[in-house]
Amino acid sequence: MMKKWRDASLTAKIMLAMVAGAVLGVLVNLFLADVAFVRATIVDGVLRVLGAIFVAALKMLVVPLVFVSLVSGVTGMGSTKALGRIGLKALVFYLFTTAVAVTIALSLAVAVSPGEGMNLQREQAPVAAKEAPALADVIIGMVPANPVQAMAEANMLQIIVFALLFGVAVTMAGERGRHVLNFFNDLNAVIMHMVDLVMALAPLGVFALIARTFATQGLDVFRPMLGYFLVVLAALLLHAFGTFSLLLRVFARMSPLRFFAKMRPVMAFAFSTASSSATIPVNMKTVEDRLGVDNSVASFTVPLGATINMDGTAIMQGVATVFIANVYGINLGMGDFLMVIVTATLASVGTAGVPGVGLIMLAMVLKQVGLPVEGVALIIGVDRLLDMVRTAVNVTGDAVASCVIARSENALDMDVFLDNGAERPATA
Repeated sequence: MMKKWRDASLTAKIMLAMVAGAVLGVLVNLFLADVAFVRATIVDGVLRVLGAIFVAALKMLVVPLVFVSLVSGVTGMGSTKALGRIGLKALVFYLFTTAVAVTIALSLAVAVSPGEGMNLQREQAPVAAKEAPALADVIIGMVPANPVQAMAEANMLQIIVFALLFGVAVTMAGERGRHVLNFFNDLNAVIMHMVDLVMALAPLGVFALIARTFATQGLDVFRPMLGYFLVVLAALLLHAFGTFSLLLRVFARMSPLRFFAKMRPVMAFAFSTASSSATIPVNMKTVEDRLGVDNSVASFTVPLGATINMDGTAIMQGVATVFIANVYGINLGMGDFLMVIVTATLASVGTAGVPGVGLIMLAMVLKQVGLPVEGVALIIGVDRLLDMVRTAVNVTGDAVASCVIARSENALDMDVFLDNGAERPATA
């Protein structure tokens, strides 16, 4: 048995860990929820510690990986024109897929009408929502006054801006810059080996995270909100396996089945951690070594996507808007739906890097169409599991964007993508 486990692929180990964790979590919630020892020692003790350590280890790699890899990628492009071209393509792609995502969500929600007939009064669902920051402040905040502080706080947009400027300066420095580039290339290879070390702990970390989630949430929390939950889930799956498959087939000329097979570990990581930022190291390594995207593209599109690409969150907003309108008996017109699409799409960039971004973005959308913001309290109970699913959709979208843009830049190695076993060797 142990030999079979050792010989199994990382993907198989992660999937088995997810299933085992879910089964254990549900059993604990159903039969041992009231046992103080189990709750204190197992759920809030062992599982919490293991899960927290795993997520912390992933986050530990994010800042050095993004900065070093992006500097290496920018200098590898050889020109600032290529950088500007890739950046524009990435921004357009992310805005387009977010608009498509919220359109799918609204269409399904209008067709199914979750929450219709509940007629809840406003005072029954009080909630205090944060105010969304002004877009001008977000743009100003992209430039780090203190790069060290930006790295300490893991402010991804500021880190990206500083890394881009640093990479361009290295390129402009000529011969002296080449010495710096060699150092960053070597450092990038070392960090990738650190990613391998952390990924070796993935099955244990995934097991602990999933087990604790189901042990604390259980299944009962989803029953009252089943209609909303299923509509959001259906929209997420349709966008992931429908929209993304079409984009891969048409623009990247890649097999969606092979793509999703290679992305399984990344999607499992994202699902278990519910954090796009924590999944950056795993996603970037997979995009480069398994999908064949050159580092010059992946080092930019993956961290940028983890910061501003929120297709899954946009889907939640679309369904939640219709759901909350139905719950309070408020009718929305076509103009309101168009406003939801525009607001949710732009908010995916405008609120990048802000804590509690999902709540802020949903509050923005609700205010824009005149719906009570306190309706957010209705969906908080079921949001944990949906957050896990939409994070998996978000990171998958980052990988799709990387493949599509890499194909357009002739920076996609199809031999790597078509090889089921081989990975591109790390830079020596």
